[in-house]
Amino acid sequence: MFLRRKQKQSDLFTPVGTGLGQNQRRQEIQDRIQLLKKQIRNSKWWMALFFLVSLAAAVDFRFLPAIPETAKKFLGNAPPTTLISIALIVYAFSALILIMGHMNTGSVRFKGWSHIVYLSAFYLFYYYSGVLRDNFWPVFIAGLTILGLENYRVWSLCSEAIREEMKILNSLGK
Repeated sequence: MFLRRKQKQSDLFTPVGTGLGQNQRRQEIQDRIQLLKKQIRNSKWWMALFFLVSLAAAVDFRFLPAIPETAKKFLGNAPPTTLISIALIVYAFSALILIMGHMNTGSVRFKGWSHIVYLSAFYLFYYYSGVLRDNFWPVFIAGLTILGLENYRVWSLCSEAIREEMKILNSLGK
């Protein structure tokens, strides 16, 4: 939707019948196509980052030093595992609803970076509670579902916008 609106605005300022105007429009369309392809690539990189964090969580963050006793005293007792699990379920459902809402708005920006932060926080909560091994899979499946849907949203919107831009580009070539 945003790209179509921007395209209509650019039509107003493009001189008709001049070679320079068509070349400039062609370049603008090619730039937009490159931006859309970059959005698709970036969403894949964020997914790869989630897999790296999940890999670290799968080995129980062995590469991190143990939490010092002074830090544990400062932070206090870990929250009960059931509360963390309930929070994960509520978060997963609300994130899925937000992503579906974003599907209707037509925004091509990847909004999954915050999901990666939240999912990493769930890994850390379970790690601090000492039950990460038992609760790795629920966080991983929730993250895979949330980020998979977000990646699909970005891919489908960007692919559609690229097709539209290519149609315009082809019509300029005639």
